[in-house]
Amino acid sequence: MTITMSGPLFDGRAGPLIERFVADTQQDIAQEGENRVHARLRQVLRHPTGYYDSRVKTDRSVGDVSVTDSGVVYGRWLEGVSSANQSTRFKGYHTFRMVGQQLDRDAGAMLQQRMPRLIRELGG
Repeated sequence: MTITMSGPLFDGRAGPLIERFVADTQQDIAQEGENRVHARLRQVLRHPTGYYDSRVKTDRSVGDVSVTDSGVVYGRWLEGVSSANQSTRFKGYHTFRMVGQQLDRDAGAMLQQRMPRLIRELGG
């Protein structure tokens, strides 16, 4: 009896396929987060100049992807995490926190949508 095993799980292609899957999924979730932050800012900013919105970007650091306001000096105040928020009536829009919570809830479904492609590529 001879058993021949072939395919990505046996010839070394599975690792890179899974790594690409993870990286692509992270990027897609971060891009969705950026899109949601932009949409929420359009809803909450009362007198938008476009500057703050233009600074919201997806940032790919070593092994991680995040959405940031690129360090805009008043970004912490808009988010509501600045010490200035404690002494004024404005408590912040909590945009990044809310979008982050939404993405935490939705990430599983986004992952599930991509899974059939990975399974096909792995020979399933």
